[in-house]
Amino acid sequence: MRRSGNEDPAAAAMVADIDRLVRCESPSEDLAAVARSAEAVAEVGARLLGAEAERVVVDGRTHVRWRFGGEPRVLLLGHHDTVWPVGSLRTHPFEVRDGLLRGPGCFDMKAGLVMAFHALAALDDLDGLTLLVTGDEETGSLSSRELIEDEARGCAAALVLEAAGPGGALKTARKGVSRYEVLVRGRAAHAGLEPERGVNASVELARQVVAVAGLGDPALGTTVTPTRLEAGTTVNTVPGSARFEVDARIWEAAEQIRVHTAMLGLRPALEGAELEIRGGPNRPPLPAAASADLFERARRLAAALGLGPLASLAVGGASDGNFTAGVGTPTLDGLGAVGGGAHADDEHVVVAELPGRTRLLTALVAELLSARGCPPGRTGARPPVLADQLQGLTGWNHDRRD
Repeated sequence: MRRSGNEDPAAAAMVADIDRLVRCESPSEDLAAVARSAEAVAEVGARLLGAEAERVVVDGRTHVRWRFGGEPRVLLLGHHDTVWPVGSLRTHPFEVRDGLLRGPGCFDMKAGLVMAFHALAALDDLDGLTLLVTGDEETGSLSSRELIEDEARGCAAALVLEAAGPGGALKTARKGVSRYEVLVRGRAAHAGLEPERGVNASVELARQVVAVAGLGDPALGTTVTPTRLEAGTTVNTVPGSARFEVDARIWEAAEQIRVHTAMLGLRPALEGAELEIRGGPNRPPLPAAASADLFERARRLAAALGLGPLASLAVGGASDGNFTAGVGTPTLDGLGAVGGGAHADDEHVVVAELPGRTRLLTALVAELLSARGCPPGRTGARPPVLADQLQGLTGWNHDRRD
């Protein structure tokens, strides 16, 4: 690992802590690896924050939480799981070279966790703050969603330490995500001797794939994409079963409901075929309105700190910030590291950006924890929020027959 001799001390300290977390590999589906990573996160956090973390284990998966007492006001949110399998360090070693830090999961998002620890360590009073670091964001936050939503409901603001967009842009809007599995049941038969006795599940699948692909709406930015599919057994057998998966990305809650209703309304095209539709909305949209006030605060603070203009970005990818916005909590995302290559061979963090972005996070948290910094709208009656609109839409199975 090569480092320059004139590093900013603040950056060097953060690099050392990122090193510790990156070297503790944590693929989402390896529960033992996630547990080891949780201990590494808790160790680094306890040293910098002067407080021990709570380990929250749900379905065998370890999440890490710090609560600092007082009325809940600010939630900092991140995740310590990655998409990289154990052993990735052999081919993608941790290193700092030419101002770039590299290593599996460094950008998404272990550098963001270290930034959060260092930002909070600079504050004298953390009363009202919760820091939640989950262990399953990359696989849909199935065990942590309830934790996230419960913490967010009590807070005036949620700040998400996911990686920044290109050029350091903050993420002020994210599409909602829905996921489906379409199961097709036909009837197998010999393809040469008596194909007429079969109900071809591959043909039914093909017709359903075309129907599903047509549910998108380019004018609204709605994409409904058939992805992985399987059909049949042997080349000389009429397929008796088939399946395909669907990824839908949607800007508005009403559109997410429309697509969900349409998916449940699919009907077989072939006589004798049956359909079963599984799945539904996974994450509600994070609308720009949920971030507007927080982004303006961050933009003003960045200018005061001499960090230059701060840009915003709307993205199709989702994060746990979708959940916090979904329960009505003002949410600002993309406050983590500046860099690129998430999930890819060139994943990297720009080391020189770490201190300034961390100072920005410190200033934003300090303002929000102060009485004058509390955003309005968190007391008294609240309007319906996205989670209310989408409640009950997930996890349904539906059979569709002739």
